[in-house]
Amino acid sequence: MTNSSPPAQSPLSPYQHLSLYLKKLRLSHMLTHWESIESQAMQENWSYAEFLLALCETEAQRREQARLKRALTEARLPNAKSFTNFDFSHCPQLNPAPLMQLAADPGWLERAENCLILGPSGVGKTHLATGVSKKMLEFGKRVKFFAANALVQHLQQAKLQLQLHPMLKKLDRYDLLVLDDLGYCKKSEAETSVLFELIAHRYERKSLLITANQPFSQWDDIFTDSMMAVAAIDRLIHHGLIIKIQADSYRRKSATQRTAQTQSPPQKSQSK
Repeated sequence: MTNSSPPAQSPLSPYQHLSLYLKKLRLSHMLTHWESIESQAMQENWSYAEFLLALCETEAQRREQARLKRALTEARLPNAKSFTNFDFSHCPQLNPAPLMQLAADPGWLERAENCLILGPSGVGKTHLATGVSKKMLEFGKRVKFFAANALVQHLQQAKLQLQLHPMLKKLDRYDLLVLDDLGYCKKSEAETSVLFELIAHRYERKSLLITANQPFSQWDDIFTDSMMAVAAIDRLIHHGLIIKIQADSYRRKSATQRTAQTQSPPQKSQSK
């Protein structure tokens, strides 16, 4: 009896080879969509270059979406705040052009410039700071958002552990640090000291975006020493854009409107 040879394996088709290579190259979005794109290309008589371009575009878009999602997670920006849902009509005296120009070009981060948004509570300073930050993330910049008092406490703890300079160097990885509500920092020598060291460390090195309720004339309420306040302001505004907002509190306005709606008597229906 003769030994039977194993059945010959049929060669892989070009389509099977393509799928294997896409898996090997980790082009998962191409792998998922190439067949539907090929079908569209055949129906519309695309050239080879057009077909390849469409494949590359879908992969690039997927990777950019994933990158932006990771960047947003790292930045810890407030949710649901962007330029698209900011009510500029509530701040009629605000000229949005300088801020929008800042958001449209990340060059200010490359020049280690700052942005300071000043105004009373509830006028949208955090909202605008978040809008600028999201635009910078879209340009591929690294951003980190902090409540100012929380960051100052972290810096103070690092200083007690003789780790302040390493922590400041660690924060250098971010192109933009956002310090929200600077005025809520406690006026203590320990907190004032580390806050000033942060500002001095990033001066002409990395950018800061700061929101504060107090105008500069009241920053003595933040820093224990008036000379330190002047020195901090000087470093921040030397290469910085200052946005001042004068408006009523948007939160108070919304609360007043809700109260009025709930307390208004129901309208009587008119009979015909």
